[in-house]
Amino acid sequence: LTKLDENQIKEVFESVYRPAHSFFQDILHAEYRAATDVYALMFLTDVIDFIIIVFGFWAFGKHSAAADIASSLSEDQVPEAFLVMLLIQFSTMIIDRALYLRKAVLGKLIFQVILVFGIHLWMFFILPAVTERMFNQNFVAQLWYFVKCIYFGLSAYQIRCGYPTRILGNFLTKKYNHLNLFLFQGFRLVPFLVELRAVMDWVWTDTTLSLSNWMCVEDIYANIFIIKCSRETEKKYPQPKGQKKKKIVKYGMGGLIIFFLICIIWFPLLFISLVRSVVGVVNHPIDVTVTVKLGGYEPLFTMSVQQQSIQLLLSVLSSQKAMQFITLYSPEDIVTARIDGSSGSVWSISPPSRQEVVKELLGSPVSPLGGVSVSIGDVPVRPGPYQRWPLTGRVSLSLRLVPHMFPNYIRAPNGAEAKPVSQLYKEDEADYMNLTLSLTSDRSLNGSGDREWWDIAVAGCQSARGVLPMVIFNDKVSPPSLGFLAGYGIMGLYLSVVLVIGKFVRGFFSEISHSIMFEELPCVDRILKLCTDIFLVRETGELELEEELYSKLIFLYRSPETMIKWTRDVQTRDADRP
Repeated sequence: LTKLDENQIKEVFESVYRPAHSFFQDILHAEYRAATDVYALMFLTDVIDFIIIVFGFWAFGKHSAAADIASSLSEDQVPEAFLVMLLIQFSTMIIDRALYLRKAVLGKLIFQVILVFGIHLWMFFILPAVTERMFNQNFVAQLWYFVKCIYFGLSAYQIRCGYPTRILGNFLTKKYNHLNLFLFQGFRLVPFLVELRAVMDWVWTDTTLSLSNWMCVEDIYANIFIIKCSRETEKKYPQPKGQKKKKIVKYGMGGLIIFFLICIIWFPLLFISLVRSVVGVVNHPIDVTVTVKLGGYEPLFTMSVQQQSIQLLLSVLSSQKAMQFITLYSPEDIVTARIDGSSGSVWSISPPSRQEVVKELLGSPVSPLGGVSVSIGDVPVRPGPYQRWPLTGRVSLSLRLVPHMFPNYIRAPNGAEAKPVSQLYKEDEADYMNLTLSLTSDRSLNGSGDREWWDIAVAGCQSARGVLPMVIFNDKVSPPSLGFLAGYGIMGLYLSVVLVIGKFVRGFFSEISHSIMFEELPCVDRILKLCTDIFLVRETGELELEEELYSKLIFLYRSPETMIKWTRDVQTRDADRP
């Protein structure tokens, strides 16, 4: 390169470097800077983006359509882009908290630049390639990007103004009103959020306290804030001494609590009953299979019918004994299945097993015949004990009458097993239908031997010769949107919902006496100020004083007499002075 070329390159480099350096220098070392704190708003935008990703996860998968997040997770189907966005979103929230606690403006600026370039590269190039949808055709991605732009604006404003000099406590505890109390209690109910925040604060804040001591101060500060809100409410709405509680308060608050407890107690029964009777979905069988077995040998008869042979029942039984059961079902819940009497498969028993069958039948005056096995779909049903097949003299498998063998009324519940409807039989299994079994053989065309199969028919019924009629009562199932609750059943709901909520509610009504000393405090201003002082000296770097104030706080909670003196009402305290 010539000397002229080197000068030109240097001029071009300086023309780019100097404006950029001047820009970042003005940001980091502004002459006039008013420190501000917009971290709460940035955190809120991140939470909104997190919710958009969770409920719009289908927009971040390839060839995916709008679906239910619970059903997709239950099927172990998680789009890769959705998982990546969740991890990135969560990681940015953690990094933001760390930069905020360390008050690192330079780090925040670098993080902002990386985030701006990275997100635009992801949203406009990588995500469209993964989902095969352009950005302007992906509404969920557009909404997420809009909220993220608000975050970028807040972050830029935070960088320009600088982080606050002192970070004292939770931003929700700045005021003592009902709204802040409600939001703070909701914040504490989020699983792992309080613990994660406290551990992050301990890691990225200079302190002499151990983690357990730090958590102790945070818990004391939270409880004192709640008590302070309660005392402020009592000042705004004072209760005159000696006056009974108003009925609007008793029936308003007490009535709501009574209604809530009653709803929790009866929730499983009401939910299971209403969800299936009011919004239940008809659950017709799509396949009915009948199998007859002789002891443990190969099945004699196997036949399946599909939807074309399953029809709605046009007439309903009207006997008084059956009405109590039938009234539980609507007409569309009852279907009939017409089973063909000829087996759908040949009797493929081996010659040795065939000889064993003959010996067993010859050796006993009665021989066990496996009961009819009915399956609705893939659900097997075994109605009752084995039937008995009376035999006399020489064994002939050509034609036999088997009494009380076939149950023609079947209930298909929501569980794993279907069973005969005992309410429709006066004498239970004695009222099952009588069947005739005949073994039919046919010599194959290729000369490989006889093919044998069994035919079954209803004994004494000429009108439905060769057809086994079956009436199926189908229990309604809950709609898919409520399946995650209805699937637990009554006992499952009581164990998983009622007992858990009951244990949570019990905490408000039991062991109250153990916390009287720490909750029934007339005035908590001095304790609140002591906690604030701990936060203040920690921010100013006076760590030795922080340790002394913490010891003072612990001593206060260990000494009931000192606690009483510190929490006296202002008027009482002034009256006690000489």
